[in-house]
Amino acid sequence: MSLRELIVERARTRGPLTFAEYMDLALYHPELGYYTGAAQQSGRAGDFFTSVDIGPVFGRLLAVQLAEMWPMVDGAATRFDLVEAGAGNGRLARDILDAAVETPPFYDAIRLHLVERSAAARHAQAAVLAAHLPTIASSGPDLPDMIRGVIYANELLDAFPVHRVTMTHDGLREIHVDADGGHVVERLEQVRTAGLAEYLKDLGVAIPVGSRAEVNLLALQWLRSAARRLERGFLMLIDYGDQAARLYGAAGRQGTLTAYHRHTDATEPADWLDAPGDWDLTSHVDLTSIVACAERHGLQCLGALDQTYFLLGLGAAEIAGSAGDGRAGLTKRLAVKTLLQPGGLGSTLKVLLFGKGVGTPALRGCSQGTRLT
Repeated sequence: MSLRELIVERARTRGPLTFAEYMDLALYHPELGYYTGAAQQSGRAGDFFTSVDIGPVFGRLLAVQLAEMWPMVDGAATRFDLVEAGAGNGRLARDILDAAVETPPFYDAIRLHLVERSAAARHAQAAVLAAHLPTIASSGPDLPDMIRGVIYANELLDAFPVHRVTMTHDGLREIHVDADGGHVVERLEQVRTAGLAEYLKDLGVAIPVGSRAEVNLLALQWLRSAARRLERGFLMLIDYGDQAARLYGAAGRQGTLTAYHRHTDATEPADWLDAPGDWDLTSHVDLTSIVACAERHGLQCLGALDQTYFLLGLGAAEIAGSAGDGRAGLTKRLAVKTLLQPGGLGSTLKVLLFGKGVGTPALRGCSQGTRLT
């Protein structure tokens, strides 16, 4: 049975699915989901690019920030939990550790925890991280229970299943997914997901009539869990996102949900809705709600800024300037340029930094200012 057939059968027997239920199946069904079916979906041979696909420079720059955080967590600095959420096959962790090994005391303190839902990706981690196997403390689908160190995630929250809503002349409606013959279609229904209306009310935003939007309740649920499990240390999130006023307040907006296949983004739901499991689905994160939720649960926001400014603070310009001549030098300079590019990864990706039990340190990643554009 195909994933489309499975969703059609479920809609017929149980009624329309919320869009979050549809998206969870499309991305994370154990056998047929987009992410669970392969160890890696990004890169030239995949459907989209991430900062990790540009080369090892991104991981090297993150290692600079992590090394600065290390003694702030534990003065003795003998053990440092490094927890990557959404670790995939371990490529970003490998790039970070390849840089960290140049500072032996820091590297020796690291206990790496890889958090990943895809069994295929977890299976590939040992080969990708072959040079660093002694540092791996755990690999599994869930965050460790007690963490003293740093939880970091690159493009995790934007891949969480979201609810979709639209404002009509009759009030807020929720977009569901239903069966029409053997096909998958959208249906407008009364809001039946607890918390959707309250979420928007708490933000104080009004969705204009005719506009659509996404609500990422699972991101807040994950954040609450991360805050509880982080005993002392930092949380570093890098994701596509924007302030709530810009995500929800503009008339005529149709939301940020985007489907990717072979580096092409679909323009209409008809392109991807009836082909679950074949397309990557993603939406921008509501940064306003993330920061508010984090602070309600014991985390302190230390910075919110564009990736451009964050990486400049960590020495991106210096890496480009010292890259040297020849093909290798050109490749490194182009990688840095891509990571910093306004209108691309540099300004579309945002960095949120939180602390717990570490005070309010002036982090190097925030040294170029904490601007969100």
